[in-house]
Amino acid sequence: MWDFSLGSALGMMARTLPFLLLRMAVYFGITLGYLLVTGAGAGVGYGIGGFGDEEFRASTTMWGGFAGFGIFGAIMYWMREYILYIVKAGHIAVLIQMIDGKPMPEERGQVAHATAVVKERFPQASVLFAVDQMIKGVVKAISGLVRGILTILPIPGAQQIASILSAFLRVAVGFIDEVILAYAIRTRSDNAWMSAKEALVLYGQNYKTMLKNAAWLAMFVYGLGFLVFLVMLTPAAMVVYLMPGAWAAGGVVFALLFAWSVKAALLEPFAITCMMQVYFSTIEGQQPDPEWEAQLEQLSAKFRKLKERALREDGVPEAARTAANPA
Repeated sequence: MWDFSLGSALGMMARTLPFLLLRMAVYFGITLGYLLVTGAGAGVGYGIGGFGDEEFRASTTMWGGFAGFGIFGAIMYWMREYILYIVKAGHIAVLIQMIDGKPMPEERGQVAHATAVVKERFPQASVLFAVDQMIKGVVKAISGLVRGILTILPIPGAQQIASILSAFLRVAVGFIDEVILAYAIRTRSDNAWMSAKEALVLYGQNYKTMLKNAAWLAMFVYGLGFLVFLVMLTPAAMVVYLMPGAWAAGGVVFALLFAWSVKAALLEPFAITCMMQVYFSTIEGQQPDPEWEAQLEQLSAKFRKLKERALREDGVPEAARTAANPA
């Protein structure tokens, strides 16, 4: 059915406890931040509502809550590349060490070691974030190719099946981009862009295996996430009840936030560990296929940009880059 070992992945999760605790502190802290800032916004709105009738107060409380939620959401949007840099990439660096069977350096802890490794590979958070965004675009393009193949097959209801597959793949491929980053970190090359390009070609030529396993993991992760959501509905509703004006939809929103924090802190790294097992075992002994590289160049503008940047980092002159990477 699937090609990863649940027991091995759980074992690595336990051995990376310092990073799991860091992830929990970050993601549960984000959820708490949403609660506090939304509550503060609702409180301000409730106070302003004192200048009018009850209907006016209910309206200002609701809009105050929305404003607080939106303000904190904007803050987190600008923080996303640093979370990727310190938390996600750092955890990947430690997991790679364990997958390769290498001991952790005794002179420093997991978090310090991972931070040093990531900074060595990606001196700036913005570089890692730029690579990650390009990887996401190429992975989506490969998934789009799979959907396109299905739509042209002479199968009754193929269009409907493709629509369902499209929605499912959008969920499943969310675990793959970090696996591509893992390859870039693992190779320890001086050119992270070139490592990402090679990793994407290797992913493309093994897309059936990768998507099959990603699909299984998507069912595990989002199924467990939904259970967390159901469990958290009651305490989330109690939190909303304590807020001024009792925001009616808040219980569902906050339960979703709690479920997201559990998914991001615990379920996602488990899924990524499983996908890393599959990816590295599948590509072992393989070389990037030039035919797949050419296909990705035709399929994705982001892949062409990634390749152009990789060649530039290698010092290839512009004329040669243009010849190797035609628009």
